[in-house]
Amino acid sequence: MRQVVLDTETTGLEVELQHRIIEIGCVELLNRRVTGRHFHKYVNPERDIDQGAAQVHGLTRETLASAPKFSEIWPELLEFIQDAELIIHNAPFDLAFLNAEFARLDAQNARAWDRVLDTLALARQIHPGQRNSLDALCKRYSVDNSQRDYHGALLDARLLAEVYLAMTGGQAILTLGAESDTARSRARHQAAPRGIEDARIVIVKADDQELAAHEHVLALLDKASGGNTVWRRL
Repeated sequence: MRQVVLDTETTGLEVELQHRIIEIGCVELLNRRVTGRHFHKYVNPERDIDQGAAQVHGLTRETLASAPKFSEIWPELLEFIQDAELIIHNAPFDLAFLNAEFARLDAQNARAWDRVLDTLALARQIHPGQRNSLDALCKRYSVDNSQRDYHGALLDARLLAEVYLAMTGGQAILTLGAESDTARSRARHQAAPRGIEDARIVIVKADDQELAAHEHVLALLDKASGGNTVWRRL
């Protein structure tokens, strides 16, 4: 399954006031692994940036004057995200801005967003009554966000990818390869006491209460993903 974690930065918070996208960052996941492929563009908004927004992301109209306009980068964006489920934190915000940008183009370029998973809504279901900002989730799932002095679309997409994987089942090491697998296996074997090969393996099965809790989490994931829970599909 192919997924794309997407984030944007904007000139302000109100799409109704003609605020625009100024940065887009996307990170590709394939079968719950970060592939290393990404899409990242700064965008000339052709308008001023609110002071409050600039304090969040550190971008100014002057620094974006030479950046391409959205009308110049949208084909590459659509090519990157096509046929993928989008994973977005507070999806209604980003999608409202994306739809507004496409609405400014020729009508034939408008796009309906078919498969979207809102990680903010999912986090609120899993952690009701708690803070579920990206920073709060990074802290909760031990994702290092120490470089996040300013919000940045690509940085935030990378952080959200790690948070999403941890929140929906985890992935111990995002860049794990066969070589590290072998090294870890060798280390475990060397550290094991002699005679371990003859030890009897004890299998502990989940009890009814644990199975019920597992089913409850899967139900939440089903609701958030529109029935596309990977665990059930496997």
